[in-house]
Amino acid sequence: MSFEEIYNNYWSKIFRLCMGYVNDHALAQDLAQETFIIVWQQLPKFRNESSIGTWIYRIASNRCLRQLETDKRIQKSELPFQIKEEAPLSIEPQIQFLYTCISELPETDRIIISLELEDIKQAEIAKIVGLSEGNIRVRIHRIKAILTEKFKVYER
Repeated sequence: MSFEEIYNNYWSKIFRLCMGYVNDHALAQDLAQETFIIVWQQLPKFRNESSIGTWIYRIASNRCLRQLETDKRIQKSELPFQIKEEAPLSIEPQIQFLYTCISELPETDRIIISLELEDIKQAEIAKIVGLSEGNIRVRIHRIKAILTEKFKVYER
């Protein structure tokens, strides 16, 4: 599979995964782009020990986790009042709320539910995250229950 095919097949999925982590449109785009830079650089070294998708999701999740660690160490400040933050492309309010809810989950749960929303098989999620399939099933059930409760409150 060529890099162009990989990019075309996985860009939107990786972007959504990154949005689940950071809930910031511009930062998610940056993280997805950085993921594909790594994929492009490392593609000749890919050994087919897992599926290409599993490998790419692993790269993306590691990149997102590194970003979260960096954000924890660096204090964020408000933008100067002269600079207005650009609004992300219009996203339906419910989808934006979903990204917000996902971004509030613990790091491992974020990746699990983001991959589940991309219809990745639970066996693949287990490989990406490094947990057992049984643990993944239980976590998905719990995460869905948490998100369902948050949506009940949102819809009131």
